[in-house]
Amino acid sequence: VKLQESGGGSVQAGGSLRLSCAASEYSFVISGYCMAWFRQAPGKEREEVASIFSDGRAYYEDSVDGRFTISKDDAASTLYLEMNSLRPEDTATYYCAGTSGVQWHCPNESGGFRYWGQGTQVTVAS
Repeated sequence: VKLQESGGGSVQAGGSLRLSCAASEYSFVISGYCMAWFRQAPGKEREEVASIFSDGRAYYEDSVDGRFTISKDDAASTLYLEMNSLRPEDTATYYCAGTSGVQWHCPNESGGFRYWGQGTQVTVAS
């Protein structure tokens, strides 16, 4: 399994970016999986930003709710994160992650995700 993020970059506050995560050897067709976006800023712990279950149920961290949208293209095995109204505090390396096996819901902590991408940098200037 390989997860490859893309779409990061530098933007001004208030701007938008769309992150993509292309999955290889990871099925988006079967039920019972969860995909998520995490981020880690320098000197801070990795935090979950948003997750989406195989049935489409989505979860958002409070600070991004209403600004970010997680989605997936099952046919293309690709996960997305649409980020609008970006703030300087959104600056971080963003990682996509996926679970293995059959899940009943998305894990509530990062240890529940087996597969991780290498990350893509998002920098928001004030």
